[in-house]
Amino acid sequence: MTSDHQAAVRGRWAVGAMFLANGFLFGSWAPQIPLLLPRHDITEVTLGLLIFGLGVGAVVAMSFSGAVIARIGSRRALGLFALLAVGTLLLVVLSPNLGLLALAMAAMGAFLGCMDVAMNANAVEAEKQIGRAIMSSSHGFWSLGGFIGGGLGGIAIARLGAETHALLATLAALAVMLAAMPFLVSEPHRPAPAKGERRASPWPRGWPIYILGMMALFCMVPEGGVLDWAALYLTREFGANLQTASLAFSVFAGTMAVIRFLGDAVRNRFGAVTTLRVSALIAAAGMVGASLAPTPALAIACFGLSGLGIANMVPIVLSAAGNHPGASAGSGIATVTMMGYSGILIAPSAIGFAAEHIGYRTTYFVLALLLLVVAALAGRVAAADHIGEVPARA
Repeated sequence: MTSDHQAAVRGRWAVGAMFLANGFLFGSWAPQIPLLLPRHDITEVTLGLLIFGLGVGAVVAMSFSGAVIARIGSRRALGLFALLAVGTLLLVVLSPNLGLLALAMAAMGAFLGCMDVAMNANAVEAEKQIGRAIMSSSHGFWSLGGFIGGGLGGIAIARLGAETHALLATLAALAVMLAAMPFLVSEPHRPAPAKGERRASPWPRGWPIYILGMMALFCMVPEGGVLDWAALYLTREFGANLQTASLAFSVFAGTMAVIRFLGDAVRNRFGAVTTLRVSALIAAAGMVGASLAPTPALAIACFGLSGLGIANMVPIVLSAAGNHPGASAGSGIATVTMMGYSGILIAPSAIGFAAEHIGYRTTYFVLALLLLVVAALAGRVAAADHIGEVPARA
């Protein structure tokens, strides 16, 4: 194994650590959310607006992150955005008034969102240098980080207080980031284009990249539909208690995390197009099953099946965006991620509106149709397989 390949392998684990740190910060944020209500004497409506501002901050910042990555490279951009993002949780928790809280939450969304784009771009470069897919397992590290952050966060807050928890979570994430940064891969130096030769634009042109963005949107909206509404679906339709209803997303997220660590081997074996198409069909089948299920146990199992399918869909679409011809990896991923994340902003209210008017069962059936559209467009992700010849195994 050559030294270059060894460095790429180290870079593969380094970017996985950055995904872990990012997910850990998001997971650590989750148990802090309910504490904002009494601390600032606000209502759920105000909290909802603050969280919406966090999402808007992420989407707006992502629109600029691609140009930054194209200019300075994914390694330097990831280090920069990580250092800007790591302290935002502490800023949110320590904000003394509502105005500063709103700014801190917008900054959290912006910097964590930009870090998200940069680490996906760096994962694409690591894929190219190592010669095989690593994107799904990288997202698996994000899920693992979220699980650790959320699971330990509640315990730490109960025992140590919100401020101490935020400080410890910040220091833990910073330690992981600083340990990983020296080993991240860098894009190879590319000479300036010859006179008359067109440089790849940092701003993607043409409709194919936006089709990928729409596919990311159609992948993320069903995910949000399970996250935000599955528990309420089980309580309203089946009369399930809260403990049973909470299993819907837990099972869904659990299957996603496990399959993401296995997804790269599947994609390396069968290719991105086939993996995405089969994954979308499995996810759609799970959604249809959940919409038709006669018992809560079967609905929960079907949500788990859907998570199994959805797990690898966004990572594959992002790999395709990062290898999109005519644009840098950073700008392609930024565009697709921004479109996908916009779905997370609109999905909760849109799904709630639909469920109120046509019922939860019909709503989940419609979400299955979105996944079938992704299956039909699976050929659009063929660029995800353009990662070079596979070298000897690490």
